[in-house]
Amino acid sequence: MDSKNTASRLSESFGLYHLKYLNGDAGDTKNGPQSLLPAYPLRDDLDPEPRFDEKSFKTLPCRFPGPHTRRRAWLVATGTGFAFFSTLGLMNSFGVFQAYYQTHQLKDETPDRIAWIGSIAACLQFILGGLTGPIFDRIGVKIIQVGAGFYLLSIVFTSLCSTYWQLMLAQGVMGGLSASLITVPSFALVSQYFENNRAAALGIVVSGSSIGGIVFPITLSNLLENRKMSFRTSVLIVLGVIGPGMLFFMVVIKTRLPSRDSKFFIGKAWKETRFVLLVASIFFVLIGMMMPLFYLPAYAIERGLDEKLASNLISIVNGASTVGRIIPGFLADRYGRLNVYLIGALSTGIVICCMNSAVDTVGLIIYSVFFGLTSGTIISGQSAALSVCVDKPQDLGTYIGMGLSVASLATLIGPPVNGVLLESGYFSPSIFSGAICIVGGVLAITAKSRTPRGIFDNV
Repeated sequence: MDSKNTASRLSESFGLYHLKYLNGDAGDTKNGPQSLLPAYPLRDDLDPEPRFDEKSFKTLPCRFPGPHTRRRAWLVATGTGFAFFSTLGLMNSFGVFQAYYQTHQLKDETPDRIAWIGSIAACLQFILGGLTGPIFDRIGVKIIQVGAGFYLLSIVFTSLCSTYWQLMLAQGVMGGLSASLITVPSFALVSQYFENNRAAALGIVVSGSSIGGIVFPITLSNLLENRKMSFRTSVLIVLGVIGPGMLFFMVVIKTRLPSRDSKFFIGKAWKETRFVLLVASIFFVLIGMMMPLFYLPAYAIERGLDEKLASNLISIVNGASTVGRIIPGFLADRYGRLNVYLIGALSTGIVICCMNSAVDTVGLIIYSVFFGLTSGTIISGQSAALSVCVDKPQDLGTYIGMGLSVASLATLIGPPVNGVLLESGYFSPSIFSGAICIVGGVLAITAKSRTPRGIFDNV
């Protein structure tokens, strides 16, 4: 009897302990939230986060898997990798669509007008994070599953398009809206399962988009340049590549933490100087970073490369970006998430400024590798950097969503502005984009100086 009473008291105190942990007031967090977990090992088949019922004053079993359920964590991470392969990976390949549209069904349109299709899709994918993040914190993975279904439909509709406004609505608007229900909530979902190794996990997951950026440009360029293959057939083949992974993603995803029932938006975030500075940093970095992703193939064609090889430069960028997303993630967990992000921002700005120095095939390939390595750090590092500002795990979706929704406005500004600057050649847009990216890096340094540990610590 005594042993049963002891076990009951331990269970109740354990539930109170984790309730405080989830509410962010479990005591000293000097060594991070992970240090609050019990020192003794936990079994993978047991749930270490019971729910405490205030009415009965008893601990009830939790309906959500605990943080030590490694199998579930990596299933979610793998599924999310497939989702980023399909969404961000295809978006990173818009340079191939841009070059194709300029010489085929949209040849009468200006480059900056065509670029609006990709800009709208990229912007909507993140700008709605201010809504999709808080919704995810409330209803869980349902919002992601709905978005995945509509994203597959948007690809079907894109294959049927032949005019500018049809492509704008199907590929730009519907593709961007449906992807927005996937991207930001998925960042928050993976972050729920990883604390100490969060940057590394996000880096591995986001590398799915760079793998997609390798596969899709090569696939699309071969399909679109094949005169026996229509545009409709080419896009539907891409759908066949995407479909199985997206279905797997929709089945395996599951939240770890209970839903958040407090205010929809967290207004106090905009009163935190470091959060505002980080959002501004990501905004400026994205303005500059989009330029090579959109215009590198067209620039290579102007330098004398054939269309097929020029389109494959995007694959080289994304191939190098795979390394640039994974390795910095592991470094960020050891040397600081902000440190790695700001180094990536500054180095990317310098590389973009040097684009006009690549004048032949070898130079363009080397340039693509360096740009992929540096820009990959930004893609995987921006969400990890924003997570530094979050105190409670349940607020991750809202913080990341609000931050990226504002920063993503940059994708509406960068490509069209660069399209206008192209009238005087590629020198002006490369210098403009590189300088803007460096400004974002400087803002990241300023944000780091406002953290409790200061500018010189590993934050």
